[in-house]
Amino acid sequence: MTGNGWRADRSVIPLALPLQTLTRPESGLNKEVRRYLRDVTDHHTTAAERVHDFDDALSALISATLARIAVRQNTDMRKISALVALAAVPTMIAGIYGMNFEHMPELEQVRGYPTVLAVMVLTCSGLVVMFRRNGWL
Repeated sequence: MTGNGWRADRSVIPLALPLQTLTRPESGLNKEVRRYLRDVTDHHTTAAERVHDFDDALSALISATLARIAVRQNTDMRKISALVALAAVPTMIAGIYGMNFEHMPELEQVRGYPTVLAVMVLTCSGLVVMFRRNGWL
């Protein structure tokens, strides 16, 4: 389709009925003209079939392109979701410890801070392994 809205099927398909009407003996045209119009009708039929085939091919190409775009978007969404999950774990743990509660037993321990950092690193490492195994990263 071009910018002015012209479409081949709208130009070719409507000609079928007038051409068939003109090739009939009751059309009043002489035999020579009707024979010529039958030839034109055959060419018209071929052109209409080609237009239909091109339309089908174009529709298939558009569908394939849209499917590729959808697959690419799904892949991108998986990667984004994996990265968000990786950022959410340390954010959640840091958010809990950032609330400044007084009655948290691990705050009294000497190894509390390194343990929390180790849990964050191990959890994120486990998520990275899992996401890579599933093809998300």
